[in-house]
Amino acid sequence: MSATTTPSSSISFFSSSIFLSSSRHHHHSANLLCKTTHKRPPQFALTSTTSTKALIRSELATIPILSFEGTQVGSTTLNLKSAPLDTARSVVHRGLTTDLRNRRRGTASTLTRSEVRGGGVKPYPQKKTGRARRGSQRTPLRPGGGVVFGPQPKDWSVKINKKEKRLAISTAISSAVENTIVVENFEDKFEKPKTKEFIALMRRWGLDPKEKSVFLMTEVSDNVRLSSRNIGTLKMLTPRTLNLFDILDSEKLVFTSGAVEFLNERYGFDYNDEDDEEEEESAEEVGEEGLEGEEKSDD
Repeated sequence: MSATTTPSSSISFFSSSIFLSSSRHHHHSANLLCKTTHKRPPQFALTSTTSTKALIRSELATIPILSFEGTQVGSTTLNLKSAPLDTARSVVHRGLTTDLRNRRRGTASTLTRSEVRGGGVKPYPQKKTGRARRGSQRTPLRPGGGVVFGPQPKDWSVKINKKEKRLAISTAISSAVENTIVVENFEDKFEKPKTKEFIALMRRWGLDPKEKSVFLMTEVSDNVRLSSRNIGTLKMLTPRTLNLFDILDSEKLVFTSGAVEFLNERYGFDYNDEDDEEEEESAEEVGEEGLEGEEKSDD
């Protein structure tokens, strides 16, 4: 008897191409990251610092900045938190599975016997017909009747801590530093939507339009969005839509200068968690003021 094997998911911490390049920095990380034969470009300088209190590493990478024409015009640093090697895989896995579960709508619904419309009248007499007795057409034994143990609306969402989710994203981005490109802000470079010009721009930056790539920009202009939407392997993200699944599913990451500043501010060591609490409190205060205004207007 042959043993059955379960096919693995196409998106995983091991199979994603952007995680196949970090194992060379640490000798004992073979159980975390897959080995690779790719060599690090000489322009990257990666250092690691460890916080003994939080047990979180800080990956500091120097990345060149490319202009709209494809030439190097400077350099920038990407300083993000990353989880320790022994827990990085579990942190990223939990962040990914949480995102996927929270995407499930859980709206599948069937009608039970009591919910099916009709069936209030007995279909035919109890006796003298030679058939089995039947009291209602809503029985599950008849077409159009109720469904036994059918799916019902369900909430599949699970909770994840904000710090843990933020750490999973920063760990994924830190591990993809070799496949990361930083470019100048080009929101105003497109005077009109033109997919052909956007493909030429990608080739000047050394990107293959056939490979999956993710662009992270602080703002996406209409011309840039319309120029890139017909490229099936490309995704345009903003800080609001940044998610772990697209990072893991991509082969190249392209950040603008403004996006790098956002990542260093939001996912670096200097980020203050109290900012989130202040934003939530201000949002609650605004909501309470709105409710008070509605109550006064009703009076």
